[in-house]
Amino acid sequence: MQNTVSNIPKPVNEPVFSYAPDSEPSKRLKAELSRLESQQIEIPLIIGGKEVRTTSTGKCVQPHCHKHTLAVYHKAGKKEIEMAIQSSLKAKADWEKLPYQQRAAIFMKAAELLANKYRYTLNAATMLNQSKNPFQAEIDSACEMIDFWRFNAYFMQELYKEQPLHSPIGSLNFVEHRPLEGFIFAVTPFNFTSIAGNLPTAPAMLGNTVLWKPASTAVYAAYYIMKILQEAGLPDGVINFIPGSGSEVGDSVMASPYFSGLHFTGSTDVFQGMWKTIGNTIQNYKTYPRIVGETGGKDFLIAHGSAATDALKAAIIRGAYEYQGQKCSALSRMYLPNSIWKILKEPLVEEIKHIKIGPVQDFSNFMNAVIDKGSFDNARRYIEHAKKASDASIVCGGGSDDSMGYFIQPTLIQTTNPQYKSMVEEIFAPILTMHVYEDDQYEQALELCNQTSIFGLTGCVFAQDRYAIMTAMDMLRHAAGNFYINDKPTGAVVGQQPFGGSRGSGTNDKAGSMLNMQRWISVRTIKENFLPPTEYRYPCMG
Repeated sequence: MQNTVSNIPKPVNEPVFSYAPDSEPSKRLKAELSRLESQQIEIPLIIGGKEVRTTSTGKCVQPHCHKHTLAVYHKAGKKEIEMAIQSSLKAKADWEKLPYQQRAAIFMKAAELLANKYRYTLNAATMLNQSKNPFQAEIDSACEMIDFWRFNAYFMQELYKEQPLHSPIGSLNFVEHRPLEGFIFAVTPFNFTSIAGNLPTAPAMLGNTVLWKPASTAVYAAYYIMKILQEAGLPDGVINFIPGSGSEVGDSVMASPYFSGLHFTGSTDVFQGMWKTIGNTIQNYKTYPRIVGETGGKDFLIAHGSAATDALKAAIIRGAYEYQGQKCSALSRMYLPNSIWKILKEPLVEEIKHIKIGPVQDFSNFMNAVIDKGSFDNARRYIEHAKKASDASIVCGGGSDDSMGYFIQPTLIQTTNPQYKSMVEEIFAPILTMHVYEDDQYEQALELCNQTSIFGLTGCVFAQDRYAIMTAMDMLRHAAGNFYINDKPTGAVVGQQPFGGSRGSGTNDKAGSMLNMQRWISVRTIKENFLPPTEYRYPCMG
């Protein structure tokens, strides 16, 4: 039974540094960017705490300067994956028996190391390899990562407090919050360093051991997270770091009978493919695997005629174009009433045209590059389609340049067809598509919004009319797992807005809350009878 003494205080969210010009944080971050740029490192696998090198390698590059290599990383093959599985199983017995306060202390120490010693290093690594501006890096790789480690430790403690009722006399009831049998497979995305750090560490905190495959385009920052965890005292083999080809790593991992859970963030197609693989292999596993996934989004904004246009304009630009639209929560489809569009069009277009785009080293740039050539080419296809379409037109943007970096201009498409291609399909680029509706068709627009996409991740409504807000909340009940009123659909904060969606957007297990942590335990109920009966007959039998 886990010790349930309450000794982990409820945390507060990590303060966000602004990186204002000439501030000390700005100077220190720029110095760290220069230091990391000046060297090329080698990134090994880390299996059982040991560095492992292979004959297959990949490169970590700067998307905004794709000729600049930051690191060469080693890729795991079948041999290394089997080593990682055995390492995780070997480490499991001692790790799960460790009192929860001792496990929590490791991740709480990691949070302190990140908040102080490694803040600028992890932010700079995220900026360089994932092309984020300083503010986007700060809220992600510093603040949210710190919050996950602190809050998850607290949520674990609160979870362990959950105990059953006791009989008045004669017996004792309790539950043991066991980790899952076997190991967990964490598959993490390129776009958020904090997600990359949370997916392996949340299950590990609860006593599980983990195989971690980071996205190939974001190995650089993930490696620094792994080094922070090692410095914080994470025992060897608890988390095994195995970058590599998605299909080769995934198929080998999920073929193991000891596979007991998947913690995933990435594309809907990949997640569905993994679910099929698990289903087809189900008879070989020693336990039914837990499947937790957050996948795609086609996130919406719908405005009512009573919306405040200045706030609406800011939300559109931040929601759609921050981090080049490469957030699963990014605003990518929008429904505006005709009266609002008439007022908003000119100032919105003018603002979008003046958005600064360029390398991360220039802190005045609002936007940087998309992650790689594949993402760049995919965005270009949607832009070219809009240029040729009879039912859509480009209001502003549409330009691109990949000569130095993978740069896409912030693009606004208007369509007369609410089922137009880019109103329906996830793009993961700075492309926003809008549909204008007549002011007296608000409820019809809400129904369009609800029915158009297979996804159900985030969305928002802008209105001053409280009845209009309530109507939207009711009609869009299942359209978004995170729903915002007079705010952009991005920016969930750990402990404040637990994050996740359903429909085609995932299992909605709410990262940043106790709900997610609960998925990584298997409860054992225990009853001790102090005075067991000595007679089998009941009184009614005479």
